[in-house]
Amino acid sequence: MKENGKIIAEMNKRGRRNEPFVFVIDFNTTTAKLFRPEETDKIWWQANEQSNFARPATEKKEIQWETEPVSFSHYKKGFDLVQQHIHNGDTYLLNYTQSTRVKTNLSPEEIFHHSEARYKVLLKDEFVCFSPERFVQIDAGKISSYPMKGTMDASLPNAKERILNDSKELAEHNTIVDLIRNDLSLVAENVTVEKFRYLERLKTNQRDLWQVSSKISGHLPENYTEQIGDILFKMLPAGSICGAPKKKTVEIIKAAENYDRGFYTGIFGYFDGHNLDSCVLIRYIEIQGDELIYKSGGGITFLSNAESEYEELVKKVYIPVFRKD
Repeated sequence: MKENGKIIAEMNKRGRRNEPFVFVIDFNTTTAKLFRPEETDKIWWQANEQSNFARPATEKKEIQWETEPVSFSHYKKGFDLVQQHIHNGDTYLLNYTQSTRVKTNLSPEEIFHHSEARYKVLLKDEFVCFSPERFVQIDAGKISSYPMKGTMDASLPNAKERILNDSKELAEHNTIVDLIRNDLSLVAENVTVEKFRYLERLKTNQRDLWQVSSKISGHLPENYTEQIGDILFKMLPAGSICGAPKKKTVEIIKAAENYDRGFYTGIFGYFDGHNLDSCVLIRYIEIQGDELIYKSGGGITFLSNAESEYEELVKKVYIPVFRKD
C-alpha cells in the first residue's frame, strides 16, 4: 500500500503540472511503473493514434505458431472450484485464466511490430501485449469505459446472432456493465450506459472473431487532472477481468488459478497532460527467459460449461495480424 501511495502521489503531481506520462499497473495493484512517453529504451507503446516508436519495414514471412495450453484436467480443477463458489453464492461472475506455452519464429519485438491492435505495449524483457480492450478514456472531463465480454469464432454459422442471443453471454455482459457502472460512479457523476452490446470483428493469425462490448460514461470533477492517480486506482482491478462482487472474486481467482498474473489483466495508459487513454492488458505474452507464456481466459457463470470455456481460452491464444483473405 505504501508503494501504491507513492505512485498515486506521483501521478497526481504530474497531473497537477499537466505533465505527460505513460504507466503500467499490474493486476494485484502492487507494482506500477511510470515512464516518460519518449522512453523507448524501456518501453514501446501505442494507444490508438499515439505512439513512441517508428515502425520498421516488417519482413514478410510465414509465421510459425505452436501452442501448449495447460491440460483440460488442470483447467477443470480450477473451474470446479470456481463453480463451487458460484453455487455457494460467493461470486456470480469470475474471469478465470490460465497460461499457454507458445513456440514461434517471431521475437517479442517482431510480435509487437506484426500485431495490429488499438493498444500495444512491449515492456522490455517482461511482456508484449496487443490489447483490443480499452479500460477508460478521459476526454475533456468525460470518462468512458468499454468493457468487452463475449467472443465467438466468426466462421461459425450465424455467429453474430448466436453470440448476441446466447443467454450465458448476455448474463455475463449484464453483470460486467453493472459492475463498471458502479466503478465509474466511484469517481464520476451522471454515469450512463451509452451503447449496449455492440459487435466488432477482429482478424487474427488463426481466425476471425466477433467481440462484444459496451460503452459506459460519466463526468469527472473539474480538477480531475490533480487526482488522476486516485481516479485510476479507485477503479482497479478492472471489473471486466475479475468479476463480481470484486473483492471476494479476486480472492477466489487467486485460489483457483494458482499462478501469478503479473501485469496480465493489469492496465496500461497514456496521459497527455489533460486527457487519458488506457487499456486492459489482455492478449498478453509474458517473456520468461527464452520462453514465451501466453495468458488467456474468460468469464465463468453458473451457466458455463468447462469444455466450451477451455476451448475459448485456447482460441484466444493468437496474434492479431492482418491476413490476405
